[in-house]
Amino acid sequence: MFFFKESIRIAFDALKQNTLRSILSLLGVTVGVFIVVSVLTIVEALDASIRKSLSFLGSDVLYVGKFPWKFDRNLPWWKYLGRPNPTLEELDFLENKLRSASAISLYAVQAGQTARYQNNSVSNLSVQGVTFKQNVVAYLPIVQGRYFTFTEIAGGYAVAILGANIVTELFGNQYPIGKVFKIKEVPFKVIGVFERQGENLLNFPSNDDICMIPYQLFTKIFASQQVASTVLVAKGYDNDNNLETLESEIRTLLRAKRGIKPLQEDNFSINRPEMIAEIIQNIITILTIAGWFIGGFSLLVGCFGIANIMFVSVKERTHIIGIQKALGAKNSFILLQFLLEAIFLSLAGGILGIVPVLGISWFSTEAFLISLSWKKIVLGNVIATCIGIIAGIAPAYQASRLHPVEAIRTGI
Repeated sequence: MFFFKESIRIAFDALKQNTLRSILSLLGVTVGVFIVVSVLTIVEALDASIRKSLSFLGSDVLYVGKFPWKFDRNLPWWKYLGRPNPTLEELDFLENKLRSASAISLYAVQAGQTARYQNNSVSNLSVQGVTFKQNVVAYLPIVQGRYFTFTEIAGGYAVAILGANIVTELFGNQYPIGKVFKIKEVPFKVIGVFERQGENLLNFPSNDDICMIPYQLFTKIFASQQVASTVLVAKGYDNDNNLETLESEIRTLLRAKRGIKPLQEDNFSINRPEMIAEIIQNIITILTIAGWFIGGFSLLVGCFGIANIMFVSVKERTHIIGIQKALGAKNSFILLQFLLEAIFLSLAGGILGIVPVLGISWFSTEAFLISLSWKKIVLGNVIATCIGIIAGIAPAYQASRLHPVEAIRTGI
């Protein structure tokens, strides 16, 4: 233990005596650790923000509609456009036949609408018509009021659940439940308000900006307009095998319902949220590899820089090494002394590289929250320590193998 403490003391003294040289030699490690840790931190924040943005899609669900989320380049877009939209009749058919679905719902969206209440109005509003089990297949937290009853959905009652942004713009600080507003001159009674979701990184649709109404009424209001999209949503049970079974079951039943012949292609698309997640994950993987690649070069430069300084240090202190050995110092003591010096030097560079990463958190936004985790701090220190060991092992071994008499003679 005494020899270990003494090795640390000598290592620190050596670094203090050559402060400028020590600082210059650790810059490569500083830059390398900064690049690696900052890229990993940003990628982690990006991944979390994207997952939050996609949370509205739900989990263990399949989306059945006209358009695929991954376009087939061999199939022209107008063929997708010409496909039929899912219908209530198909919803009822699948609801009665499906065995692998825990719930199934149908919704349609019409954007670009205007809502009015007294002298206030909200433009570019997305109106969403839903069937009864939409709150089962999708995450729809309500902070005020309630969800639709079965009677309201089936009867097409003029009731609505609003997003937080719409409530603020229409009613200000007034209590919204029970208030009546209009869309296309149809009066709607507010029965619920969605929990505020805030901004998301990909600017995907948010519950904050939607007006949800019963599907039956939706089809009447927009009967004269072409509805932008109508989608069936089927929720499976909590396992991937079930989703595969559910997808196969939906395809078989819907083909039969639509009278599609065996050799004909589907006139519908079945999509999973994982499709988007896979594309994004590939991008994140590329960014991570790029960060390690660029940071790796800096770390390599830093490793060679520290190794070079350590060889110089061994040469400068050859006479001292000879005296230490003549006084009884063992090879392990000399080796540890130089190895610790290299590790401390590299570790100092690693710490200096981590500190600026903390400043990146100042660029956080509501949609993109950046924070440096303890795991990344530990990773940065581990990387720096490993670089120190790699850079210092050869000079330390060389110093430990010096013959005391020859070392003293060399220094004279």
